[in-house]
Amino acid sequence: MPTVAIVGRPNVGKSALFNRLAKRKIAIVHDQPGVTRDRISAPCMATAIPCTLIDTGGIGGTLEDGFAEAVTIEADIAMQTADLILFVVDAQTGLTPVDLDLGGKLRKAKPPVMLVVNKVDEDKHTKNADEFSRLGFGEAIRVSAEHGKGMQFLTEKIDEFMKPLVGEIEELTAQAEEVGIKLAIIGKPNAGKSSLVNAILQDQRTIVSEIAGTTRDAIDLPCEFAGEKFTLIDTAGLRPRSKQDTSVEVFSAMRTDRSVRRADLCILVIDLAAGITAQDRKIAQKILEEKKPCLIVLNKFDLYHPDAPMKARKEEAKEHVERELFFLSYAPALTVSAKSGQAVETVLKEVLKIRKAAQNVPSTGKLNRMLHDAFQINPPPTDRRSAKRLKLYYGTAAVDEKYRTIPVPTFVLFVNDKSLMPASYESYLSNRLREFNPVPAVPVVFSVRSRDRREWEERDTGTGRPGKKPVGKPAARKAGKPTGKKPAAKKSSGKRPGGPPGRKKK
Repeated sequence: MPTVAIVGRPNVGKSALFNRLAKRKIAIVHDQPGVTRDRISAPCMATAIPCTLIDTGGIGGTLEDGFAEAVTIEADIAMQTADLILFVVDAQTGLTPVDLDLGGKLRKAKPPVMLVVNKVDEDKHTKNADEFSRLGFGEAIRVSAEHGKGMQFLTEKIDEFMKPLVGEIEELTAQAEEVGIKLAIIGKPNAGKSSLVNAILQDQRTIVSEIAGTTRDAIDLPCEFAGEKFTLIDTAGLRPRSKQDTSVEVFSAMRTDRSVRRADLCILVIDLAAGITAQDRKIAQKILEEKKPCLIVLNKFDLYHPDAPMKARKEEAKEHVERELFFLSYAPALTVSAKSGQAVETVLKEVLKIRKAAQNVPSTGKLNRMLHDAFQINPPPTDRRSAKRLKLYYGTAAVDEKYRTIPVPTFVLFVNDKSLMPASYESYLSNRLREFNPVPAVPVVFSVRSRDRREWEERDTGTGRPGKKPVGKPAARKAGKPTGKKPAAKKSSGKRPGGPPGRKKK
């Protein structure tokens, strides 16, 4: 797939142009310089010929948090691997010394460079656009990424350049759509998420720093392992809402939430050396609420009681997870060290095991036999208020289309009254189902629905006949009390009341 790298100094609108070409709001757009730090890639949806877009951090800016050098390195890597470079400048600010320095650097780059003058929102901005001819990249393309002006001309120019590089468009489109298993790497700041991604990819694709909050965008990174395709989604570290002191950090948290929803499986990265904290539990609760498959990765295992025997360390780490994340008991845990690369290859191996086991969704017959046995062994308790007991008519497993890669079935239970299902009994059925159909990392989701027995037989099986409901109580009918039934009309005697006898009807 041909790649197009978008480079430029900070705050010239690179991320806005990236989102406009991708036709999705992927990169965070903000007035604050230096928001984008890592290389973010996505398929270009605006061009006729499929290609991959790469958004880079601003080059040449002096960032307050000390990431200027790392951002420049990331942009250099993008320029070395791209087939076309879009050099973005700001028409409203005009030509700056940083643009001149960057222009001299890009003239030495191997890929061809296309000059894009952004923020040409009004006619008065076109005057400033003329001075960028000093950069020596030929005629500039004037656009407004925010308002969409000039985008059609830009995409046509990109297509003209891409034609000699691509083969059949249909084949490339199919390759762009094959993203494989989507894995969201989530956790609190500085837990080692980006280090884990780099260790899996065996490449420094994301910036790693001891400063918490380095990653701010949700970055999609494709990879292959054992002949299978994966997409690693490196997300921003989730801090408590009370500590999210900037709007950029709030947007990053929102992107992370969306990444969890669109992922096939969530990898919860925990700093084992620091122990499981309240924020780790909140993130785990978010995964549980979204009903997502989960794999827990205990990172920094090399710093966890390093002097103790290996077996004792693993047992203690397992007990720590079971105690602190008891509500996420279905998620298996792995101990790794992303920094040293210890046991990192086991992460994707475990994901493949989970996917294989998840394909075994129980059939309707097997599911109902299991439920029948569970009700026989431990009947549901009687409700104190109504003196009634839960009755199960039928059960079935339904899989949503969005969970095709790693199926998460919803077990639909048709009962007499769903309010009679206590949480403790639902937990009991969940445990029995796990014994019957053990699938690690996949949650058990129930949907309990009330239905009348006769209505159920009549509508769903087609074999039952509705019985007539008795009207009133027998004692009330004998006593002559109102039963809610209209009295039968008296037969006419043929006589008119208070007058001569009338003629009888034939």
